[in-house]
Amino acid sequence: MRNRLVLTAALVASLAAVSAVSAEQETLPSIDQRFAQADATEVPNFQRHVVPLFGRLGCNGRSCHGSFQGRGGFQLSLFGYDFKADHDALFDEKSPRVDVAKPLESLILVKPTDEFEHEGGERYKKGGWEYHVLSKWIESGAKFEKSEIVKLEKLEVTPAELIFNKAGEQVQLKAVAVWADGVREDVTALCRFQSNDDLIAAISESGQVTAGEIGDTHVVVSYDNGVVPIPVLRPVSELAGAKYPKVSTPTKVDELVVNKLRKLGIVPSETCTDAEFLRRVSLDLAGTLPTATQVEKFLADKSPNKRSEKIDELLASPGYAGWWTTKLCDYTGNNEQQVNNVLPRVRGSSASPTQAWYDWIYERVAENAPYDELVEGIVAANSRREGQSYTEYCQEMSEICRPDSDKSFADMPSMPFYWARRDFREVEAQTITFAYAFMGVRIQCAQCHKHPFDQWTKDDFAQFQNFFGRATLSQNAPREDRDEYDAIIKKLGVEDGLRGNQVRQKYAEYISEGKTVPFPELTVSAPRGGRNRGQSPSQTAQLLGGEPMDLSKVEDPRQPLMDWLRSKDNPYFAKAFVNRVWANYFNVGIVEPPDDMSLANAPSNKELLDYLAQGFIDSGFDMKWVHREITNSRTYQLSWKTNETNEADERNFSRSVPRRMPAEIAYDAIQIATASDDRAAGFQKELENRALGIAGAGNRNQTRGPLYALTVFGRSARESNCDCDRSMESSLLQTVFLQNDSEMLAMIDDRNSWVSQMARELKISPPPSTSTAQQPNANERAMIARVQQRMDALQKKADRLKKEGQTEEAEKLQQQVRNMMRQVERYRQQRGGQRDQAEVRSTEKRGDADKVDVKQLVEQAYLRTVSRYPDASELDRSREFVEGSSDTITGLRDLMWALVNTKEFILNH
Repeated sequence: MRNRLVLTAALVASLAAVSAVSAEQETLPSIDQRFAQADATEVPNFQRHVVPLFGRLGCNGRSCHGSFQGRGGFQLSLFGYDFKADHDALFDEKSPRVDVAKPLESLILVKPTDEFEHEGGERYKKGGWEYHVLSKWIESGAKFEKSEIVKLEKLEVTPAELIFNKAGEQVQLKAVAVWADGVREDVTALCRFQSNDDLIAAISESGQVTAGEIGDTHVVVSYDNGVVPIPVLRPVSELAGAKYPKVSTPTKVDELVVNKLRKLGIVPSETCTDAEFLRRVSLDLAGTLPTATQVEKFLADKSPNKRSEKIDELLASPGYAGWWTTKLCDYTGNNEQQVNNVLPRVRGSSASPTQAWYDWIYERVAENAPYDELVEGIVAANSRREGQSYTEYCQEMSEICRPDSDKSFADMPSMPFYWARRDFREVEAQTITFAYAFMGVRIQCAQCHKHPFDQWTKDDFAQFQNFFGRATLSQNAPREDRDEYDAIIKKLGVEDGLRGNQVRQKYAEYISEGKTVPFPELTVSAPRGGRNRGQSPSQTAQLLGGEPMDLSKVEDPRQPLMDWLRSKDNPYFAKAFVNRVWANYFNVGIVEPPDDMSLANAPSNKELLDYLAQGFIDSGFDMKWVHREITNSRTYQLSWKTNETNEADERNFSRSVPRRMPAEIAYDAIQIATASDDRAAGFQKELENRALGIAGAGNRNQTRGPLYALTVFGRSARESNCDCDRSMESSLLQTVFLQNDSEMLAMIDDRNSWVSQMARELKISPPPSTSTAQQPNANERAMIARVQQRMDALQKKADRLKKEGQTEEAEKLQQQVRNMMRQVERYRQQRGGQRDQAEVRSTEKRGDADKVDVKQLVEQAYLRTVSRYPDASELDRSREFVEGSSDTITGLRDLMWALVNTKEFILNH
């Protein structure tokens, strides 16, 4: 029996070897070998050989004939997406590049081999394989039929991963095209190659990869519509592979992260302290700084499960729902300027379009509705409930908009304002924004040409956009409901001649009086032919990567779009969400930028992204599952303190990367840190007066109040749905705000502050409010903002000049930046001096308590701001400072100011 098993195993191995040889024999050799000699008899194919060769030579690149205006009277489609147009261009009567009658006199053969005649220089040698391919194609009639286009099923690239041991090592890539007709061909010589980081891995035009510095990146291979990224790694230490130390991997996330780190020889940092974890997870998960009481309680808790229990507690908090509602409003574009014509502005009512948008999402996040259902309520939204008449719809909306109404727009089954945006009037804008919001895909390049880093062509964009454009906001009732509309108008007695805002203002008055007014609603038009696109009335559309679909019998094309989004085979929907969530916790996404999930922009850890996306789908699109899976991992709970192997790592998640708090979280953190105990506890329980509760963006009156601060700290403008609408960069203006803005100083010492609370409890007369000292007014703030913008522009230009080698010009610009910084600092010091003089004049009017526990006050100040106890050195210095001040409250106030202005406070770490 044993011998029979051995024989069977040997036979299987032999058959496998024969099969492998057969598969190798079935693959056509590379075209540079087949056409090395002029006597080749094979006829090249226009799609498979000629057009890719143009791409390989750079002929259809953006700097050559692929540019919008072409070059030298000859224009090709950018990156070769339009075979028919390219073929026609070669035979253009004004400047034909192909002469079938005299093949060897064809310009595409003559000019590229003449470095003096050809503006682009010599592209290949006369008599070389490239010359033979083109000449043979022309001699054979230079044929192309659109019906002969074959789909590229797959582009196989080997090796699938490259791991180098030292600089200078080289590996040749091999690319095999697998066509739908069964043909396999080595197309390495026809591919375009690029490296995502030349310093780590350089790649030649022939696909030879050369190792450079330590680290990891991808090289990208492109052919036809195939784009394949190949991971390239060069370990950062000798600990890679077998020498890697034993590292704890308690979760699947940890296992997948460490698998990558092991290849790189990167050892993760130690686990963070309890104080660091509490502050980090509270800010990341719930957008909320923990109170001093919460820190004390958590640090005293000895339970081994306290971290996971804290995660569950935060997931049930209003802060969690508020922060992730804010993020979803960012992605979907909740902008006041884009929806200000949707609802009448009723005095005393909170039912503004942006607030309704926010409230609708908030309720579903708080209830943990499945993500796909939440998105369906936006993508496939309708204004009316099922079976609701137009009159009933107007009655319900009028009731929601009345002051002190107990009804909320959040109770509506769907949220139609996404499709009502003013910037959605063009179908192209709907297509691009939809791809950003729900797929994390930047498809706008394909609007005009083939995407340079993805598979999408102009035809793909045109077919995909046919799903859009039929859902629009109608200010009037649909035709079938005009009688109801007229009845409402007649009952109101609306005056003739009113237009636009006048009508909405009048309607607002009627609503306040308890009357029912007409409301605009989202309508879906009947199928129609493609406007200005030459389509037939059947109006076909095609999902990205899918098959054509006839929409002529589809009542609402948004429904098949939504069905495709939530399908288990969709390559974007689940990945886009989990990737954005991951980026929130780790400063960068697994795919970075998080909204650029093109094939060339490969994930830093594909297995990790696949695991989270599949788990998200299997959970029923449970958003809290994603948060728990990430925050309960050891990877998320690593310290920000580095070791020798991971100090330069920012993409492989071997440590926590300190990062500035997002605008809303930063503003609320200042409020919570400086507020009295009762007020700080109130911030934890509700979103009233918190930045997380501000619904819309795009308000132009941003020179005062929280909106100004949010602008300073880079809140998302929600103008393009791109994640780049939010800025996480630090700036001088942020420093000025924290150090010297009147609103900031008022938070520290107004009557609701912790400092004032301590003054009352200690029975110490508080010093005059620093916020009443002379502070920048709106004009001065605008001046500072302009200075900051000018400084940023000068610095960017200086950086560019330095890269270009123009160091002298760059230094002149940097000197201007330094001078401007000194001017702002002198301004700040002048303001500070005025405040100090006001305090000195009032010192004699204040007393001090007989007995004050300064140590306890200092500890509380640290707990409230940086969420930890001070160490011995910090405690001694702070006590000495407070005790040496004119009185305890003045010292305490200045200590709070100093702590809020530390990097430790404004950074999440």
